[in-house]
Amino acid sequence: MKPDFEFERRAHARGYVRVAGVDEVGRGPLAGPVTAAAVVLDPACIPQGLNDSKKLTKKTRARLYNEIMEVADVSIAHASVEEIEELNILRASHLAMIRALEGLRQSADYVLIDGNMVPNGLTVPAETIIKGDARSQSISAASIMAKICRDCVMLSLAQQHPGYGWETNMGYGSKRHMEALQNLGVTPHHRRLFKPVHKMLYQDKNLSD
Repeated sequence: MKPDFEFERRAHARGYVRVAGVDEVGRGPLAGPVTAAAVVLDPACIPQGLNDSKKLTKKTRARLYNEIMEVADVSIAHASVEEIEELNILRASHLAMIRALEGLRQSADYVLIDGNMVPNGLTVPAETIIKGDARSQSISAASIMAKICRDCVMLSLAQQHPGYGWETNMGYGSKRHMEALQNLGVTPHHRRLFKPVHKMLYQDKNLSD
């Protein structure tokens, strides 16, 4: 299955003009922000090879990132570790989605959202699509943009906090990351309410009591 423009065409047929695809990345990592992208594609100029970012090579993602930036209205937004801890990861990812939509050069009048939930507070008509990043080209484009932008954030954080392997694991709980948590401790960029990090902090507290 490869994504197509059918969901967008249906929305256009109902009178909607600016249809945005929205996706997020970074719900599962132990560190770093959650990142969302909103993309409004030009139906006459859709980059070739769009797909779920996880199914693409790094080289192909980079090529498509540049092509999407040239031909589409793109907005990227984040929700911070502090917001993830305050709201929970689902609500924080929805906050990032709404921020991404608000950052478009021109407002969307219809939204295609990857998943099965419409974010609270979204005032634009919306449609949820399960596995939308593999079904809708607009959501595929958003998944690529969000993935590359969040990876860049994690590469920067990896330089500030070497040893955790964020330049390769992007904050996910890889073996190297878990070993670094044991040996180096918790950074300000770790999600302290996520179980492995919380467990580490709780152990440290018990040891110090």
